[in-house]
Amino acid sequence: MSAEKANKSLIKTPRQLIVVVVLGFVVPVLLVALVAYLVVTGSKTIGNNQSALEASAVAARIKPVADVAFAEPGGGAAKAAQTGEQIVQQYCAACHTTGAAGAPKIGDKASWATRIRSGLGQMLKVAISGKGAMPARGGAAGISDFELTRAIVHMANQSGGKLKEPAVPNGAAPAAERSGEQVVQAACIRCHESGQGGAPRIGDKAAWSQRISQGVDAATKSAIRGYGSMPAHGGVEDLTDREVTSAILYMFGRAGAEGAAKQAAVK
Repeated sequence: MSAEKANKSLIKTPRQLIVVVVLGFVVPVLLVALVAYLVVTGSKTIGNNQSALEASAVAARIKPVADVAFAEPGGGAAKAAQTGEQIVQQYCAACHTTGAAGAPKIGDKASWATRIRSGLGQMLKVAISGKGAMPARGGAAGISDFELTRAIVHMANQSGGKLKEPAVPNGAAPAAERSGEQVVQAACIRCHESGQGGAPRIGDKAAWSQRISQGVDAATKSAIRGYGSMPAHGGVEDLTDREVTSAILYMFGRAGAEGAAKQAAVK
């Protein structure tokens, strides 16, 4: 009996036979198709994410939150301090050349006398905190106390004062040297354009001939120490000797001294 049961087939009807045959073909085909699909889609995913595996991308993901950067030597050079004249032209001239809002006019000795007597320290203190219509630091928040002091000295010395130019702080870069024309326009033109106080007018060859014959060195020395109604350094304390010489060469050139004009251009 047991032998008969073992010999009996699981397929009992023609229909079951057909189903078994169909499944025998379909199942392997489906398995092959599934494997092929997995291979293709897997390679696409790797291709699309290839950039994520690159060294730069990996480095970016593991990069620390903060970096420490080291500056190149000389890359952090100090900014050159502006001259008193430059500060005045940019921030102070609008009121101090017109007397607007009660500001003491540059050149008005009576208006500046009391302020000069109070001392440079007091004038700086007032300028830093502001007074009346003048805002703190004259509205120039980005300038240093040294530059502000220079501006005060520049205005005061053109208004009867004889204040000493403040010393350049340690670490501050010196201001760029001004050309002869720039110095003349800023300091000399007030008298040398009109001939005020006997000053030789710019371009007047006859008036300049004697000075030209004496030479640049002699004229420079006179300008540095002052001569007649002309104050020392033309009333601009922060002028360097080279800048004084450049201004003289410029005016010599305007008076017909061609050699001086060429020297001024070189300087």
